[in-house]
Amino acid sequence: MTAEADDGTLWAISDLHVRYAENRAVVESLRPRSPRDWLLVAGDVGDTVADVEWTLGLLARRFARVVWAPGNHELWTPPSDPVTLRGVARYQHLVALCRRLGVLTPEDPYPVWRGPGGPALVAPLFLLYDYSWRPAGLDSREAALAEAYRTGVVCTDEFMLHPEPYADRAQWCAARVEETARRLDQRDPALPTVLVNHFPLVREPTAILRYPIFAQWCGTDATADWHVRFDAAAMVYGHLHIPRTTWHDGVRFEEVSVGYPREWRRRPNPPGRLRQILPVPEEPPAGPKGVFRF
Repeated sequence: MTAEADDGTLWAISDLHVRYAENRAVVESLRPRSPRDWLLVAGDVGDTVADVEWTLGLLARRFARVVWAPGNHELWTPPSDPVTLRGVARYQHLVALCRRLGVLTPEDPYPVWRGPGGPALVAPLFLLYDYSWRPAGLDSREAALAEAYRTGVVCTDEFMLHPEPYADRAQWCAARVEETARRLDQRDPALPTVLVNHFPLVREPTAILRYPIFAQWCGTDATADWHVRFDAAAMVYGHLHIPRTTWHDGVRFEEVSVGYPREWRRRPNPPGRLRQILPVPEEPPAGPKGVFRF
């Protein structure tokens, strides 16, 4: 191993969905290249607490540091899970689990990556969505939801992601956005950030969704300027199951999801390739309009 490799790399991945045996095998194959490597996990590890514990525990034993931001699937309360906690109580339970495993969460002090490409403040975020990413002509959340139900494109969150004690997910999102912005405003302004969130911070990546109505479950207008406001060197996200690199206001956005087996089987590259965040990787061949596909 070279001295350069020994300095470590900041890697990222998301949407592991380990309830699928093929995806669990992908996780079992993940290895660092250096004992100093960090891994950012941008949500949707699994649907049950046991799946989250198995996955993050395995990764924490292999990587020097694992940083987790929750996806929507971890926040579900599926009937098959013996852990029946809902809403904020479920999230807090997962945070406590991560702390036992040595995994950092959005509730912990933000760590500083000091390896190649650093220093940079690594900020795992938990923000949710507020139905503001609606198709043109749908002027309210109620209208957007009605159209989703009419067309049959409805996120499972509507049935299994419970917002207690908030009245709804939009209120929970608003509270998370306010608290997270307050924390980021208090950061050291001399350090650039790596922002890690399950959902993209800007709406543009959702423009290629097969079903545009689904974008309402993918983020919030409230974070549209965060990549600039908080001096992001990179923004890491998942959720869309469309792994690629795009650029917004000069900031690199990395969608790092594995996705479901039926999705990744159609791709030319094998699943589970960790995405290099820092040091900044050499750019792969560009696709249309400067988009890099993986």
